[in-house]
Amino acid sequence: MKFTDELRLATKDSWEKSLHHPFVQGIVKGDLPFDIFKNYILQDIYYLNHYAKVHALAAAQADDFAITSMLAETASRTAQAELGVHEQHAKILNITDEDMENFKPAPTAYGYTSHLYRSTMHGNLAYVISAMLPCYWLYADIGKTYEHANPEPEIYRNWLATYASDWFQKATQGQIDLLNSLVEDMSEKEKEKVKEQFIIAKEYELAFWEMSYTFEKWLSQCDEKVKL
Repeated sequence: MKFTDELRLATKDSWEKSLHHPFVQGIVKGDLPFDIFKNYILQDIYYLNHYAKVHALAAAQADDFAITSMLAETASRTAQAELGVHEQHAKILNITDEDMENFKPAPTAYGYTSHLYRSTMHGNLAYVISAMLPCYWLYADIGKTYEHANPEPEIYRNWLATYASDWFQKATQGQIDLLNSLVEDMSEKEKEKVKEQFIIAKEYELAFWEMSYTFEKWLSQCDEKVKL
């Protein structure tokens, strides 16, 4: 069994919940309210800006120039493609400059990006790739799982098509293969530490759907008073 097979097995429950979360199913069926999708887009633009930076930090940690080059190229292409799609969505959803200026990340978006940055502090490329991989892999899986879905809103069809595309599937497989190669000579104890990066990131992926769907806010911004 490959290391990445172990990762999928370790996150099986989270994976299934992600594929069938009401946010994803709303996109697949075409009935997700646009205000929820707009909230997601704003949070994801924030996330992707930091995700690209973590790619750059990962590239700097690679000893092999071919890996450095691959990570830099993948970061650039992925960010450009996804942000390009988001820009199209922004126009349709009427996301204004004021929306962007007043944007504040929700706790999950902030926590997830913080986890990615923390993975870079170990000085081991496998930690970073493991933390970044759930984002690639889950979206690629959603794309392939629902590639034949035909939701009525065009923006939802485009969203699914982006992650079902050959280039995104290939980029994802490249990250999977890279992680497997990076852990080949690691001890089981070290592999467990690398696995933990993946598991936490995968939990954040699921939480990202919930955050978007429920309009998650910081506790002090919630209307309901909390008894302390």
